[in-house]
Amino acid sequence: MKTSGSDKVTRTVWHAGEITEGTDAVAAEVAVAMVYNGISHVVMMTTPQNLEDFALGFSLSEGILSSPKQLLDCEEIQTDKGIELALTITAEAFAALKERRRNLVGRTGCGLCGAESLEQAITTPNTISADLTISHDALQRAIAALGGEQELQQQTGAVHGAAWCNAQGEIQILREDVGRHNALDKLLGAISKQEQEAGFVLVTSRASYEMVAKTASANIPLLAAVSAPTSLAIELAEQSGLTLVGFLRTGRHVIYTNDHRLIEV
Repeated sequence: MKTSGSDKVTRTVWHAGEITEGTDAVAAEVAVAMVYNGISHVVMMTTPQNLEDFALGFSLSEGILSSPKQLLDCEEIQTDKGIELALTITAEAFAALKERRRNLVGRTGCGLCGAESLEQAITTPNTISADLTISHDALQRAIAALGGEQELQQQTGAVHGAAWCNAQGEIQILREDVGRHNALDKLLGAISKQEQEAGFVLVTSRASYEMVAKTASANIPLLAAVSAPTSLAIELAEQSGLTLVGFLRTGRHVIYTNDHRLIEV
Protein backbone atom coordinates (compact mmCIF):
# COMPACT_ATOMS: atom_id res chain seq x y z
CA MET A 1 0.00 0.00 0.00
CA LYS A 2 1.32 3.42 -1.01
CA THR A 3 2.22 5.58 1.99
CA SER A 4 4.10 8.47 0.36
CA GLY A 5 2.68 11.48 -1.42
CA SER A 6 3.65 10.46 -4.94
CA ASP A 7 4.55 7.50 -7.12
CA LYS A 8 6.47 7.00 -10.35
CA VAL A 9 4.62 5.74 -13.43
CA THR A 10 5.64 5.18 -17.03
CA ARG A 11 4.04 7.36 -19.66
CA THR A 12 4.10 8.18 -23.36
CA VAL A 13 4.10 11.80 -24.52
CA TRP A 14 2.98 13.02 -27.95
CA HIS A 15 4.22 16.52 -28.77
CA ALA A 16 4.09 18.08 -32.23
CA GLY A 17 4.25 14.69 -33.87
CA GLU A 18 7.09 13.38 -31.71
CA ILE A 19 6.68 10.42 -29.33
CA THR A 20 8.81 10.15 -26.19
CA GLU A 21 8.78 7.54 -23.43
CA GLY A 22 9.62 8.18 -19.79
CA THR A 23 8.27 8.46 -16.27
CA ASP A 24 6.09 10.90 -14.36
CA ALA A 25 5.54 11.58 -10.68
CA VAL A 26 1.83 11.27 -9.90
CA ALA A 27 -0.04 12.11 -6.71
CA ALA A 28 -0.92 9.15 -4.51
CA GLU A 29 -4.59 8.64 -3.69
CA VAL A 30 -5.80 5.93 -1.32
CA ALA A 31 -8.89 5.06 0.68
CA VAL A 32 -8.48 6.03 4.33
CA ALA A 33 -11.01 4.72 6.84
CA MET A 34 -11.54 6.69 10.04
CA VAL A 35 -12.35 4.24 12.84
CA TYR A 36 -13.27 5.66 16.23
CA ASN A 37 -12.98 3.31 19.20
CA GLY A 38 -13.43 0.34 16.89
CA ILE A 39 -16.41 1.73 14.92
CA SER A 40 -15.89 2.76 11.30
CA HIS A 41 -17.22 6.27 10.70
CA VAL A 42 -16.14 7.47 7.26
CA VAL A 43 -13.90 6.56 4.33
CA MET A 44 -12.06 9.37 2.58
CA MET A 45 -9.97 9.39 -0.57
CA THR A 46 -6.78 11.14 0.42
CA THR A 47 -3.05 11.47 -0.13
CA PRO A 48 -1.30 9.27 2.47
CA GLN A 49 0.89 11.97 4.01
CA ASN A 50 0.46 13.62 7.41
CA LEU A 51 -2.40 11.28 8.25
CA GLU A 52 -2.26 11.92 11.98
CA ASP A 53 -2.72 15.63 11.25
CA PHE A 54 -5.61 14.70 8.94
CA ALA A 55 -7.28 12.53 11.57
CA LEU A 56 -7.03 15.23 14.22
CA GLY A 57 -8.06 18.09 11.93
CA PHE A 58 -11.03 16.20 10.50
CA SER A 59 -12.17 15.19 13.98
CA LEU A 60 -11.99 18.78 15.21
CA SER A 61 -13.51 20.47 12.15
CA GLU A 62 -16.38 17.97 12.06
CA GLY A 63 -17.11 18.49 15.75
CA ILE A 64 -16.28 14.91 16.71
CA LEU A 65 -13.68 16.29 19.10
CA SER A 66 -13.82 19.61 20.90
CA SER A 67 -10.16 19.53 21.91
CA PRO A 68 -7.00 17.84 20.60
CA LYS A 69 -6.62 16.29 24.05
CA GLN A 70 -9.67 14.11 23.34
CA LEU A 71 -7.65 12.16 20.76
CA LEU A 72 -5.79 9.62 22.87
CA ASP A 73 -4.14 7.58 20.12
CA CYS A 74 -3.94 7.29 16.34
CA GLU A 75 -2.63 4.10 14.73
CA GLU A 76 -2.16 3.63 10.98
CA ILE A 77 -3.07 0.11 9.85
CA GLN A 78 -2.07 -0.87 6.31
CA THR A 79 -4.41 -3.16 4.36
CA ASP A 80 -4.45 -4.36 0.76
CA LYS A 81 -7.39 -2.00 0.03
CA GLY A 82 -6.25 1.13 1.85
CA ILE A 83 -5.32 2.53 5.25
CA GLU A 84 -7.28 2.33 8.46
CA LEU A 85 -6.78 5.08 11.01
CA ALA A 86 -7.65 3.49 14.33
CA LEU A 87 -8.48 6.45 16.57
CA THR A 88 -8.93 6.14 20.30
CA ILE A 89 -10.97 9.03 21.68
CA THR A 90 -12.28 9.83 25.14
CA ALA A 91 -15.49 8.24 26.36
CA GLU A 92 -17.26 11.61 26.39
CA ALA A 93 -16.39 12.35 22.76
CA PHE A 94 -17.29 8.84 21.67
CA ALA A 95 -20.69 8.99 23.35
CA ALA A 96 -21.44 12.25 21.53
CA LEU A 97 -20.32 10.75 18.23
CA LYS A 98 -22.63 7.77 18.62
CA GLU A 99 -25.53 10.15 19.18
CA ARG A 100 -25.12 11.82 15.81
CA ARG A 101 -23.49 9.16 13.64
CA ARG A 102 -24.26 9.39 9.97
CA ASN A 103 -22.90 7.99 6.74
CA LEU A 104 -20.33 10.43 5.32
CA VAL A 105 -18.83 8.29 2.52
CA GLY A 106 -18.10 10.44 -0.52
CA ARG A 107 -17.66 13.68 1.37
CA THR A 108 -14.52 14.73 -0.54
CA GLY A 109 -16.50 15.28 -3.72
CA CYS A 110 -19.33 17.50 -2.55
CA GLY A 111 -18.78 18.14 1.13
CA LEU A 112 -22.32 17.27 2.22
CA CYS A 113 -22.93 13.76 0.88
CA GLY A 114 -24.50 11.55 3.52
CA ALA A 115 -26.21 14.28 5.51
CA GLU A 116 -29.69 13.03 6.33
CA SER A 117 -31.47 16.38 6.60
CA LEU A 118 -31.12 20.05 5.73
CA GLU A 119 -30.50 20.75 9.42
CA GLN A 120 -27.47 18.46 9.32
CA ALA A 121 -26.21 19.86 6.02
CA ILE A 122 -26.45 23.59 6.76
CA THR A 123 -25.35 24.16 10.33
CA THR A 124 -25.10 27.33 12.41
CA PRO A 125 -21.59 28.75 11.96
CA ASN A 126 -19.15 29.31 14.78
CA THR A 127 -18.73 32.99 15.65
CA ILE A 128 -15.14 34.16 15.32
CA SER A 129 -13.82 35.51 18.64
CA ALA A 130 -10.18 35.82 17.57
CA ASP A 131 -9.16 38.99 15.79
CA LEU A 132 -6.43 39.88 13.36
CA THR A 133 -5.32 42.92 11.43
CA ILE A 134 -3.09 42.37 8.43
CA SER A 135 -1.99 44.41 5.47
CA HIS A 136 -2.90 43.84 1.86
CA ASP A 137 0.84 43.44 1.30
CA ALA A 138 0.85 40.46 3.70
CA LEU A 139 -1.71 38.65 1.53
CA GLN A 140 0.40 39.37 -1.53
CA ARG A 141 3.54 38.14 0.24
CA ALA A 142 1.80 34.86 1.08
CA ILE A 143 0.58 34.15 -2.45
CA ALA A 144 3.98 35.00 -3.90
CA ALA A 145 5.62 32.38 -1.66
CA LEU A 146 2.97 29.67 -1.94
CA GLY A 147 4.10 27.95 -5.13
CA GLY A 148 7.64 27.52 -3.90
CA GLU A 149 6.41 25.81 -0.72
CA GLN A 150 4.25 23.21 -2.48
CA GLU A 151 6.75 20.42 -3.06
CA LEU A 152 4.20 17.74 -3.91
CA GLN A 153 2.37 20.03 -6.33
CA GLN A 154 5.68 20.79 -8.04
CA GLN A 155 6.28 17.04 -8.45
CA THR A 156 2.82 16.00 -9.58
CA GLY A 157 0.66 19.01 -10.53
CA ALA A 158 -2.32 17.28 -8.93
CA VAL A 159 -2.73 18.40 -5.32
CA HIS A 160 -4.25 21.24 -3.34
CA GLY A 161 -2.39 23.12 -0.64
CA ALA A 162 -3.48 24.75 2.61
CA ALA A 163 -1.06 27.09 4.35
CA TRP A 164 -0.93 28.72 7.76
CA CYS A 165 0.48 32.23 7.41
CA ASN A 166 1.46 34.67 10.15
CA ALA A 167 0.26 38.27 10.20
CA GLN A 168 3.20 39.28 8.02
CA GLY A 169 2.15 36.81 5.32
CA GLU A 170 5.00 34.38 5.96
CA ILE A 171 4.04 30.72 5.46
CA GLN A 172 4.62 28.79 8.69
CA ILE A 173 2.99 25.41 7.95
CA LEU A 174 1.75 23.87 4.71
CA ARG A 175 -0.13 20.65 4.02
CA GLU A 176 -1.04 19.11 0.65
CA ASP A 177 -3.61 16.59 -0.55
CA VAL A 178 -5.57 15.55 -3.62
CA GLY A 179 -8.68 16.84 -1.82
CA ARG A 180 -8.99 20.50 -0.88
CA HIS A 181 -10.99 19.66 2.26
CA ASN A 182 -8.37 17.09 3.25
CA ALA A 183 -5.51 19.56 2.81
CA LEU A 184 -7.33 22.01 5.08
CA ASP A 185 -8.07 19.33 7.69
CA LYS A 186 -4.40 18.32 7.69
CA LEU A 187 -3.44 21.93 8.27
CA LEU A 188 -6.00 22.41 11.05
CA GLY A 189 -4.71 19.26 12.73
CA ALA A 190 -1.12 20.45 12.50
CA ILE A 191 -1.76 23.91 13.93
CA SER A 192 -3.95 22.58 16.76
CA LYS A 193 -1.03 20.65 18.26
CA GLN A 194 0.77 23.72 19.56
CA GLU A 195 0.22 27.40 20.23
CA GLN A 196 0.45 29.48 17.06
CA GLU A 197 0.93 33.20 16.64
CA ALA A 198 -1.94 35.13 15.06
CA GLY A 199 -2.43 34.33 11.40
CA PHE A 200 -4.66 33.27 8.55
CA VAL A 201 -5.30 30.36 6.19
CA LEU A 202 -4.49 30.38 2.47
CA VAL A 203 -5.89 27.64 0.22
CA THR A 204 -5.25 26.83 -3.43
CA SER A 205 -8.89 26.04 -4.18
CA ARG A 206 -12.22 27.78 -4.36
CA ALA A 207 -13.76 28.87 -1.07
CA SER A 208 -16.74 26.58 -0.61
CA TYR A 209 -19.24 26.50 2.24
CA GLU A 210 -17.33 23.70 3.93
CA MET A 211 -13.94 25.40 3.66
CA VAL A 212 -15.39 28.42 5.45
CA ALA A 213 -17.12 26.24 8.06
CA LYS A 214 -13.92 24.33 8.82
CA THR A 215 -11.91 27.55 9.14
CA ALA A 216 -14.51 29.12 11.41
CA SER A 217 -14.60 25.97 13.56
CA ALA A 218 -10.94 26.62 14.40
CA ASN A 219 -11.65 30.26 15.31
CA ILE A 220 -9.41 31.49 12.49
CA PRO A 221 -10.45 35.03 11.48
CA LEU A 222 -9.37 35.10 7.82
CA LEU A 223 -9.53 32.65 4.92
CA ALA A 224 -7.92 33.52 1.60
CA ALA A 225 -8.47 31.43 -1.53
CA VAL A 226 -6.82 31.61 -4.92
CA SER A 227 -10.16 30.96 -6.63
CA ALA A 228 -13.74 32.11 -6.21
CA PRO A 229 -16.03 31.79 -3.20
CA THR A 230 -19.55 30.40 -3.47
CA SER A 231 -22.64 32.33 -2.44
CA LEU A 232 -23.19 30.10 0.59
CA ALA A 233 -19.55 30.49 1.62
CA ILE A 234 -19.97 34.27 1.56
CA GLU A 235 -23.17 34.05 3.58
CA LEU A 236 -21.57 31.79 6.18
CA ALA A 237 -18.46 33.97 6.42
CA GLU A 238 -20.62 37.05 7.00
CA GLN A 239 -22.61 35.29 9.71
CA SER A 240 -19.55 33.96 11.50
CA GLY A 241 -17.53 37.17 11.32
CA LEU A 242 -14.83 35.60 9.15
CA THR A 243 -12.95 37.72 6.62
CA LEU A 244 -13.21 35.97 3.27
CA VAL A 245 -10.80 36.77 0.44
CA GLY A 246 -11.06 35.25 -3.02
CA PHE A 247 -9.15 35.41 -6.29
CA LEU A 248 -5.90 35.98 -4.42
CA ARG A 249 -3.39 36.38 -7.23
CA THR A 250 -0.20 38.36 -7.64
CA GLY A 251 -1.15 42.04 -7.68
CA ARG A 252 -4.86 41.54 -6.95
CA HIS A 253 -7.33 40.07 -4.46
CA VAL A 254 -11.03 40.47 -3.69
CA ILE A 255 -12.48 40.92 -0.18
CA TYR A 256 -16.03 39.59 0.18
CA THR A 257 -16.76 39.88 3.90
CA ASN A 258 -15.54 41.66 7.02
CA ASP A 259 -12.97 43.86 5.30
CA HIS A 260 -12.13 45.72 8.52
CA ARG A 261 -9.26 43.29 9.18
CA LEU A 262 -7.34 44.38 6.08
CA ILE A 263 -5.36 47.60 6.12
CA GLU A 264 -2.89 49.57 4.03
CA VAL A 265 0.60 50.13 5.42
